[in-house]
Amino acid sequence: MKRFATLFNTIDQSTKTSVKVTALAGYFAEAEEADRLWTVALFSGRRPKRAVTTTRLREWAAEVSEVPLWLFEDSYAIVGDLAETIALVLPPNSETSNQSLSHWIKALRDLSNVDDLERKRFVLRAWKTLGGTERFVFNKLITGGFRVGVSQKLMTRALAQSTGKPEAELAHRLMGNWHPDDVTWHSLIEAEDASADASRPYPFYLAHALEDGPEPLGDPLDWRAEWKWDGIRGQLILRDGSYFVWSRGEELMTDRFPELARAIDHLPSGTVLDGELLVWQAGADKPSSFNTLQARIGRKTVPKKLLSEAPVVLHAYDLLEWQGADIRTLPFTKRRNLLETACADLPADAPVRLSPQHRFAEWDRLADIRATAREENAEGLMIKRADSPYLSGRKKGDWWKWKLDPLTIDAVMIYAQAGSGRRANMFTDYTFAVWHGNDLVPFTKAYSGLTDKEFIEITAWVRKNTQQRFGPVRQVTPHHVFEIAFEGIQASSRHKSGVALRFPRMKRWRQDKPLQEANTLDDLNEMLRIYG
Repeated sequence: MKRFATLFNTIDQSTKTSVKVTALAGYFAEAEEADRLWTVALFSGRRPKRAVTTTRLREWAAEVSEVPLWLFEDSYAIVGDLAETIALVLPPNSETSNQSLSHWIKALRDLSNVDDLERKRFVLRAWKTLGGTERFVFNKLITGGFRVGVSQKLMTRALAQSTGKPEAELAHRLMGNWHPDDVTWHSLIEAEDASADASRPYPFYLAHALEDGPEPLGDPLDWRAEWKWDGIRGQLILRDGSYFVWSRGEELMTDRFPELARAIDHLPSGTVLDGELLVWQAGADKPSSFNTLQARIGRKTVPKKLLSEAPVVLHAYDLLEWQGADIRTLPFTKRRNLLETACADLPADAPVRLSPQHRFAEWDRLADIRATAREENAEGLMIKRADSPYLSGRKKGDWWKWKLDPLTIDAVMIYAQAGSGRRANMFTDYTFAVWHGNDLVPFTKAYSGLTDKEFIEITAWVRKNTQQRFGPVRQVTPHHVFEIAFEGIQASSRHKSGVALRFPRMKRWRQDKPLQEANTLDDLNEMLRIYG
């Protein structure tokens, strides 16, 4: 645990990629295999389940530190992180331990088999033994909230340094539904057949945003364009007579989309498609809104009624594996030709569709096409270089997303709430309202888009202009107007305003605009009529 805590400190306290990679590579070269395996798992989001409720942890920490529970809770509200609060209030550790990271993880997982009293004894012994960063890491593990600022790309780079294997191969090995209980370091990282798992996806290729138009990209004839759909990016894998569906976030979603199983009947084994999961009604000429798709997200099982009301298809726009061969190094145009061949004979009711490409010879023509994206329930365009290979991660140069400008509306801040983590001392989460006659009707919340300097200024104002308190929420004097940007709008019976926004954020603080000039509920309803 000491070695892992040292690694965590180095990564947490540095913003330099080279420092993080060097620290990780050194750790992978020196740590014992079980610790290496769990480190890769933790850094890629495979955390152990919560072993003890946060309520119990707060009670035990207050008891051991001999502070009233109310004072602990107030401290927690200021610090904004439970693991850090506990580590700060506990007395210094009176003993030390040389146990490994994997030892502590196993011990935490064994707590599920003991009663509450034995859990308490174990946790108190651990707090007495562990100190500093080790205690903080232990607290993060026991709450199931361990996170660290290490990207998959950074970790594969470190693994490549310590093992000598190519980064692309390691990125592929680390994807899929593996867990430290099911694999060893050798089988995951070193063995020659590590990628034999039939369900394993490929690392996704991600695009950079195009801010100022495509003209700097050069000759438009060197590029291809298609809709940037507003759905869930996913890979459909057909191998060994089975199908698997993975999200871009490396989440296995096969059970959530049972209708995609029929792809096995129409496409050969050894096929991997990259595309967008969309709700597409039979006979429709465009997908349903993202709001319809949301009914399918997060459901482990899907009732027949929902399958009928919101049928999902994969709109395929790239082919990564064909007839069992990895074809990612082929130019995009060749992969596209193979994809068109694969989809040529698909019946109309197949759960896979070919995502169409747009024909254009000038950038102005493409701009005209982009302007119609909302009418197609798309977010904008994807622009891809014709000869580009399918890479992994976010690489700049070959793939671009040219999204529509967001919708905007001017609204009044009426509630404020403190943030979390490093923003726990500032009011950063706001509720906004629009006018309805002489009343202000709340319609959305937002917490991003401003600078730290602006958040500090607003925080000072909130403290001086609080009208009422509702737990952590403060009602403030209506005064400040903000321009709220968002990607979509839909009707919602859950909100008093009757609407819900997609990805709302603060575009700017309108200090130039008086309160009375904020938008109205009629303005929102008009936007709902046009874009909903």
